[in-house]
Amino acid sequence: MEYNKIKELIDVLNESNLSEISIEDDEHKITLKKEQKQVEYVQQHSIQQPNENNQNLAKQEDSQIQINKNANRENQEEDLSVQYVKAPMVGTFYKAPSPEEGAYVEVGDRVTESSIVCILEAMKLFNEIQAEVSGEVIEILVEDGQMVEYNQPLFKVK
Repeated sequence: MEYNKIKELIDVLNESNLSEISIEDDEHKITLKKEQKQVEYVQQHSIQQPNENNQNLAKQEDSQIQINKNANRENQEEDLSVQYVKAPMVGTFYKAPSPEEGAYVEVGDRVTESSIVCILEAMKLFNEIQAEVSGEVIEILVEDGQMVEYNQPLFKVK
């Protein structure tokens, strides 16, 4: 079977609601299956009779909601001055150029946009990562040797 025909079958499968396509001719038999994502829904029901305890509980919940709203406002104000150094690729995070050497940066260090802050290893290639922001490192968000995803925050800089 020709490559173009197989590619067309893959495109049809991807663009449809089908989960499987099978094609057979004299020489070939091809079965394409699409993995189905399963979502589990859990619904919880509880019925409570109104009483004094429930009313007190509702008042406490209202108070807690107000406290949470105030905390969220404070966090939003704080977050305006915080910037993140994010992973430009998927790879393994290393905070030092080698196990015998010290880390590129530690909490409390000042960085500039061109400062090297870590290494990401991808496919046996070691890539030096620049901060691309300026300020003081206030938190390192990943552990040495940890796998990181694309655009995952690595450092908090203020």
